[in-house]
Amino acid sequence: MSKILIRGAKVLGGEPQDVLIDGAVIAAVGTGLPDEGAEVVEAEGKVLLPGLVDLHTHLREPGREDSETVLTGTRAAASGGYTAVFAMANTFPVADTAGVVEQVYRLGQEHGYCDVQPIGAVTVGLEGKKLAELGAMHESAAGVTVFSDDGKCVDDAVMMRRALEYVKAFGGVVAQHAQEPRLTEGAQMNEGVVSAELGLGGWPAVAEESIIARDVLLAEHVGSRVHICHLSTAGSVEIVRWAKSRGIDVTAEVTPHHLLLTDELVRTYNPVYKVNPPLRTERDVTALREALADGTIDIVATDHAPHPHEDKDCEWAAAAMGMVGLETALSVVQQTMVETGLLDWAGVADRMSFKPARIGQAAGHGRPVSAGEPANLTLVDTAYRGSVDPAGFASRSRNTPYEGRELPGRVTHTWLRGKATLVDGKLA
Repeated sequence: MSKILIRGAKVLGGEPQDVLIDGAVIAAVGTGLPDEGAEVVEAEGKVLLPGLVDLHTHLREPGREDSETVLTGTRAAASGGYTAVFAMANTFPVADTAGVVEQVYRLGQEHGYCDVQPIGAVTVGLEGKKLAELGAMHESAAGVTVFSDDGKCVDDAVMMRRALEYVKAFGGVVAQHAQEPRLTEGAQMNEGVVSAELGLGGWPAVAEESIIARDVLLAEHVGSRVHICHLSTAGSVEIVRWAKSRGIDVTAEVTPHHLLLTDELVRTYNPVYKVNPPLRTERDVTALREALADGTIDIVATDHAPHPHEDKDCEWAAAAMGMVGLETALSVVQQTMVETGLLDWAGVADRMSFKPARIGQAAGHGRPVSAGEPANLTLVDTAYRGSVDPAGFASRSRNTPYEGRELPGRVTHTWLRGKATLVDGKLA
């Protein structure tokens, strides 16, 4: 593999520096590095970040290749600046055995656009009745450390306790989709003023908050780790903040769409805005941004949820829930967090690379941009402004809520262990 010199990039938004890649590692970081024998990437004015890590991606394979495949999903990830993604277990068949997680893991290795770490199901078939093969999945070639029934909540307290106890033995984490099912039967959107005016079934904040409150107490009781998926309400923020102040080992994520969009958009009845958990209020959005800034919320995770056209282009009640997000996540974070002054680029690297890699134990990812480290990097043109055109997405699906919306920033290059996966905005 040839040498690559990234010249004049603002590493984590700091002063311009040169970064020399030699093979799979960063060979040197400094100013005025010689370019002899190296391919030069002129990066003046651009920000260089460690490769992004997404702890919450739906790749749909096996079983729903009409929505996404490991290949198309990882190409979308590379386009968005990601070098590692964690693939959720709600596939067909469910990733509840060593065989299925190894299949997903090996597909990621074969395609090579980013590392794919499967997430194992907590319960068999996501049915909440019997623990899945947690130990076997951990001991498999995939080395699963994160387990989740995402798409469904582990609503049985005894089952959740058993899962927390089981993963504690090998340092794993249970990632909970916090949704009390009995409080959300027939729910179509956030419960509030807008749902009342539109006559759509309301999804109350307490359905999320009650599960989070229960699970942080369970985690404290058994001395285990719990991670909260796609936290979406101001009340949930306060529960997590309280739990952390108590010393409970809890982490939490927020999606880009919950940092930007509100339930007012549902007035259009456009199913592209239908998502689980639902878009909340402006008050919730403000609380989520502040919590991400102060560290109460640890990371940004996309919850990239691709769907084929026919599953979204229909009446609201029949439409599938979910949005694609890998290719727009960094732009949304730039708009909502950087341009508002809530985070600097070092903070973005922390929330979108360092911490998610640490929570998921993604070896070689979320590392400093310094000599001797793996060359997992992404280069961002932060001055770019452009309208989102899903026709140009690498993802197989197009269900983005940002079509036609102007967003800042554009990933121009991504490197996975020194190999370019994205060059000048085009997949390698």
